[in-house]
Amino acid sequence: MPLDLADDRRMSREAMKAELLDAETELQLAYAWRDRRDEQALHRLVTAYMRLAISMAGKFRRYGAPMNDLIQEAGLGLMKAAEKFDPDRGVRFSTYAVWWIRASIQDYVMRNWSMVRTGSTSSQKTLFFNLRRVQAKFEREAMARGEDLDGHQLREMISREVGVPLQDVEMMEGRLSGSDFSLNSLQSSEDDGREWIDTLEDQTAQADETVEQAHDITQLRLWLVAAMQGLTERERFILRERKLRDEPRTLESLGEELGLSKERIRQVEAAAFQKMRRSLESQSKEVFHFLA
Repeated sequence: MPLDLADDRRMSREAMKAELLDAETELQLAYAWRDRRDEQALHRLVTAYMRLAISMAGKFRRYGAPMNDLIQEAGLGLMKAAEKFDPDRGVRFSTYAVWWIRASIQDYVMRNWSMVRTGSTSSQKTLFFNLRRVQAKFEREAMARGEDLDGHQLREMISREVGVPLQDVEMMEGRLSGSDFSLNSLQSSEDDGREWIDTLEDQTAQADETVEQAHDITQLRLWLVAAMQGLTERERFILRERKLRDEPRTLESLGEELGLSKERIRQVEAAAFQKMRRSLESQSKEVFHFLA
């Protein structure tokens, strides 16, 4: 017998031996943990409902995750439920814990189902766990009526039933249709076959693009230096402090240093920009292509 299967059965047997809590005892334990942080009360509460966690974990075995891992995640969800449970709300702990247990297991399944991140939104998560079931239901109903649904019709029906965008249905259907494979795997069984990674487009800049970009940046720098030289010393100082520092200075701080009002500093800055604009226009019309 596989070791993990033996562990599964052992944990299940131990969980089945745990005490069954009536509503009054459950409430007392919940208060003891919430108000006094009584760890023995927490242990009794969690142990009593571990059978519920194991039962829910078993419903997710079809996603390929080891049962031991699913039980551990279910246990974590149960612990979170115990931490956040408010006995004053008048709800049984088991009813409250179901949501946390399911959420913990679902998060684990989706993290480990594929190397590619799947189901990052609530609609995609809903589809991940319900698409196949809803699809099978519609196919059975269509077969009973003697109808033949095409793929687009079926996806539209799923979209309306689950309440998610059609594009999410199409995306998730594609993700669930196949498993991951390495980009270094060969496209064919031949020894000299290309790897899949060889078919990816290189997004890095080519040599001619790099040279052209370097030339443009150098030319633009020369234009800007020439435009700055046409400013007064005070105008250059204000522009450097306002636009070229990692942490630009405020109009108020510059006004205090130069003995001017904030409004006057703003006016000098605006005038300096106008001077630079006229200078750049005289250099070349192409400058606005680089500054746009």
